Amino acid sequence: MPQDNQMTPAYSALSQWSGPLGLPDFSKFSDADFNAAFDIALEKDWADVEAVLQNPDAPTIENTLKALQLSGRDLSHIAAIFWMRAGAHTNEDIQALEREVAPRMSRHHSRIMMNEALFARLDALYQSRTKLGLDTETLRVLEKSWKGFVRNGAKLNAQDKARLADINEKLAGLGAGFGQNVLKDEASWALFITDEAELAGLPEQLRAAMKAAAEERGREDAWAVTLSRAIVEPFLTFSSVRHLREKAYEAWAKRGENGGATDNRTLVTEIVALRDEKAKLLGYANFAAFKLDDTMAKTPDAVMDLLMPVWDKAKQRASEEQADLEKLITGEGLNHPVAGWDWRYYAEKLRAERFAFDEGDLKPYLQLNKIIEAAFDVATRLFGLTFKEHQGIQTWHPDVRVWEVFNADGSRRGLFLGDYFARQSKRSGAWMSALQSSHRLDGGQPPIIYNVMNFAKPPKGEVALLSLDDAHTLFHEFGHALHGLLSDVTWPAISGTAVSRDFVELPSQLYEHWLTERPVLEKFATHYKTGETIPQDLIDKVLKAATFNAGFNTVEFTSSALVDMAFHTSDKPVTDPLVFEAEVLKKLDMPEAIIMRHRTPHFLHVFSGDGYSAGYYSYMWSEVLDADAFAAFEESGDVFNADLAEKLKTHIYAAGGSKDPEELYKTFRGRMPSPQAMIEKRGL
Repeated sequence: MPQDNQMTPAYSALSQWSGPLGLPDFSKFSDADFNAAFDIALEKDWADVEAVLQNPDAPTIENTLKALQLSGRDLSHIAAIFWMRAGAHTNEDIQALEREVAPRMSRHHSRIMMNEALFARLDALYQSRTKLGLDTETLRVLEKSWKGFVRNGAKLNAQDKARLADINEKLAGLGAGFGQNVLKDEASWALFITDEAELAGLPEQLRAAMKAAAEERGREDAWAVTLSRAIVEPFLTFSSVRHLREKAYEAWAKRGENGGATDNRTLVTEIVALRDEKAKLLGYANFAAFKLDDTMAKTPDAVMDLLMPVWDKAKQRASEEQADLEKLITGEGLNHPVAGWDWRYYAEKLRAERFAFDEGDLKPYLQLNKIIEAAFDVATRLFGLTFKEHQGIQTWHPDVRVWEVFNADGSRRGLFLGDYFARQSKRSGAWMSALQSSHRLDGGQPPIIYNVMNFAKPPKGEVALLSLDDAHTLFHEFGHALHGLLSDVTWPAISGTAVSRDFVELPSQLYEHWLTERPVLEKFATHYKTGETIPQDLIDKVLKAATFNAGFNTVEFTSSALVDMAFHTSDKPVTDPLVFEAEVLKKLDMPEAIIMRHRTPHFLHVFSGDGYSAGYYSYMWSEVLDADAFAAFEESGDVFNADLAEKLKTHIYAAGGSKDPEELYKTFRGRMPSPQAMIEKRGL
C-alpha cells in the first residue's frame, strides 16, 4: 500500500479536502491527476478491507460492520469529485477516463462483495443478529449490508461469481458510453436562425437565451435552438414557424439514434441482455424482479397495477385534448393533423384562450434568484434552516454558487451548492448528489450537497427567468437536497437519499407543492423589471390551470415507465430496441401525436446506469405518497403547520433509510394512501 509520504499534493487535495468551508481545494488538482489518484485510492480501499479480513478476533459490529462502513474514505472523496465532473462539467479527457474508471470501479466492488472470507464475517453477525442486542438502526444496516452482499453474488459458486463480475464490469462501461453518446448528440446539434422573422412568436426572454447560446457556439450573427430542455421545449411551445418546430422536435426525439459513433441502439441491446443474465444468475425471473425485490412495490405486478389504470385514464384525457387542438388548427384555416411538433404550440394557445394567460405572462415573475430564495424560505419556515451565501469560492465551474446551511439554533448543518445553467459540458436534465453524505459514525461528517440544473443562461447582465416547469424542477431538486442536508443517522449506508428507489422521490415531489402556495408566490414572484408582486388574478389563473394538458403530460411519463418495465420483464431477447419500443407502444395504443418523455436511445434514467432501470415508475409511486402527504397540511388549514412539519422532518427528511419506508410513512401520516389522491391531483 502507498505510504502517506508518497502521496502527491494533488492526491492530498483530492482526498483530504482542505479548501474553504471544508470543500475540496479545486485549485490544487487538475484533470490529469485523477488517474493516478484512483490508482492509490483503490489500493488503499482494498488495504482497509484486508485489515478487516486479517483481524484474528471473532467478527463484531465494531471490527467488521463499522470497519467496512468507514473504509475507503479517500476513494469516496476522489470518486465524488470525479463523478460530479463527469456529469456537470466534462470534457474529452474526463470522458476517456470515465470509460476506464466505471468498469474498474465495478471490478473493485465485485472483488469486495464476492470475497468469501469477508462475507463469512458479515454472515456470522447476520445469523446471530437477534442475540446481539442491536438498536433498530444498526440492525437495519446489518440486514441491508448482508442483503447487499447476496445481491452482488456473495453466495454464488466461483464460476458464477466470475461471470457476474464480468457482467457488472461490462454494464458499467456500457452505461458510461450511453450517457456520453447522449451528451455528444445534445452538445453537437444546434439550429441557427439568422432571419429575425423566423423568431415569430418567441418571447423576449427566450430570444435572449437563444442569442446567448449562439454566442457560446461562436455565432454572434444568429440565435440558436439547442437541445437543452430549457430552450427546445419553450421553442416548441411558442415558435409559430412550423417547419422549424419540426426540425427541433425531430432532433430532440432522435438523440442517441443518429447512426455513427454516438448511436445507442446496440448498447441498449447489450445492456438489456446482460441485465437479464445477471438477474437469472442471482435467481430472479427477470431484471425487474431483481430490482423491485428491494423496493416498496416489491414486484412487477404491483407496478403494473399502479400504472395501467393511470394509463387508461391518461389516454382518454389525451384523446379529448387532441380533439380540442384539432379545432384550433381548423380554426386557423389549416387542415394538418396534430403532429408531435404541434402539440405544445397549440396547447399553449388553448391555455391562453381558456385561462386568459400563457407562460409568457408568468415568466417575468419567476426570477431564478427569487425562486432560489423561495425554496430556502420554505425550508426555513418548515424546518428552521437558514442559508448564507459565500462569494468567490472556486468550485468546478464559475457558475456554481455556495451556501452554508445552519440549523434553527444557529449551529452549522452543512453546505449546499447550486449549478443552475445549461452548458455544452453538462449532461441534460436536473439532479441532486452529494460530495459528502452526513453521518455520526466515528465522529461523523457534515453533508455537502449539490443541485445541478440546465436552465437557459441569459446574456451577461440580464436576469435569469424560469418557466413554471423550471421553477418546479428547482423545488424538486432542492427537496432531494433537503433529504441529504437534514439526514440525521449514525450509519453512512442509510444516510439521506439511501432509501428504496420508489421512496426517494417523495421528499422531492412533496416539496414542489409549496411552490404554488399563495404565501410563497405573493412573496417571491415579483416582476424582474418593475418589482411588482405577481397579480392575484394571475395566481388564480395559474392554480386553475394546474391540471391543464394532464393527458399529454401523463401519457409522456407513463409510456416511458411502461416501456422501461417491458424491457426488463421481456422473456424474449431484444434484438432491436426501437422495434421493441414500437411494439410495446402499439400494444398500449399510444397516441400518435405524443412520444415518450424519454425515448429508449436517450433514456438516461434507465440506460446510463441502473439507478432507475425497472424503476422509472417510482416517480408515480412516490406521487401517490406526496399527494397524500401534502393533503395532511391542507387538511390542517395551515400549509406550514409546525407540528406536521416536525413530524415530516423527523420521519421523512431526517430518517434516511433507518427504517422500512412504509413504516416511516405510516408514522408520519398514520396510514398508507390510495392512488386516488394522485389521480385527482393530476386532474384525471
